[in-house]
Amino acid sequence: MRIIPAIDIINGECVRLSKGDYNQKTIYNSNVLDVAKNFEDNGIQFLHLVDLDGAKQNRIINYKILEKISSKTNLIIDFGGGLKSEEDIKIAFESGAKQVTLGSVAVKNPELFLKSLEKYGSEKIILGADARKEKIAISGWLEESETNIYDFIKEKTKAGIQYVISTDIDKDGMLEGPSFDLYKNIISQNPEVKLIASGGVTSTKDLVQLESIICDGAIIGKALYENRISLNDLKPFL
Repeated sequence: MRIIPAIDIINGECVRLSKGDYNQKTIYNSNVLDVAKNFEDNGIQFLHLVDLDGAKQNRIINYKILEKISSKTNLIIDFGGGLKSEEDIKIAFESGAKQVTLGSVAVKNPELFLKSLEKYGSEKIILGADARKEKIAISGWLEESETNIYDFIKEKTKAGIQYVISTDIDKDGMLEGPSFDLYKNIISQNPEVKLIASGGVTSTKDLVQLESIICDGAIIGKALYENRISLNDLKPFL
């Protein structure tokens, strides 16, 4: 299972939200590159980089930070937040992203989603399937849809998607443990999917359990920034 630290960006700073609420923001570091370099220096290979400004404004905003991290580290970066057009997706890849996460587009503009999947391939396009009470949420979690998460993933898997990042929004930033049942259900219904679990990871025990249900990756955010899990604790998983 891949260990994937998260850096969420607002106004060029490394932040975390609670349950996706922009009014519950904690700033952890004003130098995002330093955070990324520290991850790499401790053996981390992957990075989940989220443009929260972009998610709110429905267009890519923080691509210069993506460019800086990708040019000054060897981290394999997946990038999401605000990618709503062909141009946004192109900019993300040109700025150094190895994969991009498309969530809102998959709901609101399925034609663009399928076109991107065809153009870049299933190794590079990740389906963002973030949900609250099993209903897909979009636009930086500011909008909820009536789309059931299991139906949503099944439909996109038929279209050829391989990778899925799923966050249970009610767990995100709460340090209460991941949504194990949600992930078990996703994997049992879509065994071919490479599922990346996101939200709620609080301890290495959580990681062991996510590994046992055959998650492809686990994204860790607040637990790292608040020292619930140290980078040293992650070394056995790397």
